[in-house]
Amino acid sequence: MEALGGYPTKSSNPRIKRLRVLLSMTVGVGCLFLLQTQLVKPRKPEDFYSFEVKDAKGRTVSLEKYRGKASLVVNVASQCEHTELNYRALQELHRELGTSHFNVLAFPCGQFGDTEKGLSRDIEAFAKATYGVTFPFFSRVKIMGSEAEPALRFLTDSVQKIPKWNFWKFLVNPEGKVVRFWRTDEPMESIRQEVTSLVREIILKKRVEL
Repeated sequence: MEALGGYPTKSSNPRIKRLRVLLSMTVGVGCLFLLQTQLVKPRKPEDFYSFEVKDAKGRTVSLEKYRGKASLVVNVASQCEHTELNYRALQELHRELGTSHFNVLAFPCGQFGDTEKGLSRDIEAFAKATYGVTFPFFSRVKIMGSEAEPALRFLTDSVQKIPKWNFWKFLVNPEGKVVRFWRTDEPMESIRQEVTSLVREIILKKRVEL
């Protein structure tokens, strides 16, 4: 049947109506699913302090607790020719600058020969007993390759460099951005000067804000 003007009338077929309702519902559910997926999609960490890592005892730790401070992140090892010199120098720096504005953060790494073995808690215990370190220790990680710890991959991606050996050092500012890095054999005195300068900036900024 045609309406005036030769145009077909709107169908009143119940089956077509049901199909239209079903189609509308399907589209609606699909849109809601896509919206929900976008809302619950994990946000990509934007800085070092946005990551979570494991401590030496295997517990999950949010690096957010170090936000607002300077951090010297180091891939450490127990059986390396640089172990004693670095552990003693890092501990001295950690003690000297204190934990109110600065921390050394140690991540044991066993990717460089046989320089780091054993369980993470044993690695931490060895460093404390042998060199008297008091700075935070985390679980043994990888710093290179596809299985690299995401927090450390953030550091290496930031400087576009992959460590060639143990005891590379990454200076992270209070906002979680990498501002400097040092290779294994670079003098500790230059590191001390950079770190101390950043800590002074943090202290001065806090004083101004008071």
